[in-house]
Amino acid sequence: MRTFFSIIAIAFFSILNLNAQAFDKQLKLLDDFIVEGIEKWKPPGLAVTVVKDDNIIFTKTYGKRTVGTDKKVDENTLFGCMSTTKAFVSAGLAMLVDEGKIQWDDKVIDHLPDFRLKDAYITRELTIRDLLTHRSGLGNSDYLWSMMSISGDSAYHKLKEIDKSYSLRSSFIYQNLMYHTAGKVIEEKSGKGWGQFLDERIFKPLQMNRTYPLLSSIETFENKADAHYDFDGKITKVPQMSVDKVGAAGSMWSTISDIGQWIKFLLNEGRVENDTLIQPATFKELFKPQQLIPSSQFYPTQQVTKPNWMTYGLGWFQHDYKDKMVQFHTGSLPGMVAIAGMIPEDNVGVYVMGNLDHVELRHAIMYAAFDLFTEGKLSRNWSEELYPIYHPEEAEKEEPQRTAGTKPSFLENDLLGKYHHDRFGWVELSKKGNQLEFNMNNTIYGTLSHWHYDTYKAVFRRQYMGEGMINFRLGSNGKLSHAELFGEDFIKL
Repeated sequence: MRTFFSIIAIAFFSILNLNAQAFDKQLKLLDDFIVEGIEKWKPPGLAVTVVKDDNIIFTKTYGKRTVGTDKKVDENTLFGCMSTTKAFVSAGLAMLVDEGKIQWDDKVIDHLPDFRLKDAYITRELTIRDLLTHRSGLGNSDYLWSMMSISGDSAYHKLKEIDKSYSLRSSFIYQNLMYHTAGKVIEEKSGKGWGQFLDERIFKPLQMNRTYPLLSSIETFENKADAHYDFDGKITKVPQMSVDKVGAAGSMWSTISDIGQWIKFLLNEGRVENDTLIQPATFKELFKPQQLIPSSQFYPTQQVTKPNWMTYGLGWFQHDYKDKMVQFHTGSLPGMVAIAGMIPEDNVGVYVMGNLDHVELRHAIMYAAFDLFTEGKLSRNWSEELYPIYHPEEAEKEEPQRTAGTKPSFLENDLLGKYHHDRFGWVELSKKGNQLEFNMNNTIYGTLSHWHYDTYKAVFRRQYMGEGMINFRLGSNGKLSHAELFGEDFIKL
């Protein structure tokens, strides 16, 4: 009998050993995949965490916080979360639902009496659920906060000046200012800033001690990643863009060590240790498909994943992959990226942080981790297949056609002064020495040079914005009256 039990024990521990070996192999495959991907996609720094079956099984950092330095990324390096912030905001609202302070289908105007859109019907009927699902009827209106030197409150009140792009709930167009508005709902119903609310109700219970709601909270911190762009093969540090003024849309900063706790919390369906932070029924609502997404509004990764359907939940993109539902969301700002992804059915989740503009290796790592920790192997080389989608062979860049030997129909000094647009603010043209310069809303700056006829070439100070053309027009009185910039007419004052 003793021999029998000995054989059973040996067999049992042999199986455990084989499972451990297989698991170690999967971890190494993921690490090797990431290292190879970094060689191809060239991010200066990267941080990755994977959660499986209630355990953080993989957390690793790669590269540098700043290109050309010895500042290494580590588990406590701060990266921008960008639009992965949205899921935190939705979770915060879920807590208010549990408290009976709001319901998902409450009218926004019932909680924010000063809320106004240009369309009176949408103003009356827009719900909290609509705020979170990008179906408000508004098109992209990021210019209100990214191109204008106005406060978040001013951007919120300017919503009433924006024409609707489609009927309420009839389509999907990604809309950051609706999440900014959702943050205001949290503030109105909790009596606290949205960031303070998340800090007290999510960050602290999850022991996310290096997670902050705003860039302004961490600007003086040493251990944070810098933003980078690839300019014709040269990886270059660029200034960090702030979205603090519309913070609930995407202003959080965190570390790979902290963010793993968030993914673990989500896979545990709103529970942390013995504490339930979000009730089960409310939690499930966050991940139910709420809005169909047309192919034109989804990620290019669909060319490889070939989903049968694409939807949006409450702060989550969704699609089918191998007959299971993927929940994910990217975060992007000039020079920095993030992605959060989960297959709840398999209890696996991933988060990737990087400091190179639109380094879509993030998608490749997410799907590779899904494969490895659900099937034990890679189903394809995600990096190799996604790379050409995001880096199509560049056709020769053609300069806009230019007619040589032309002159403007006005004197250069006639250009100087301010130009106004009701929605886009103002542009001021001035001269420094012999150089024409422009200033848009004390936010966007650059230089001008004559191109041909009444068209001038604009070179933006933010190098990643590239170049553009400004067309000037004369009025019926023969004097310069309009400047066309970003496809919009600005009137000379």
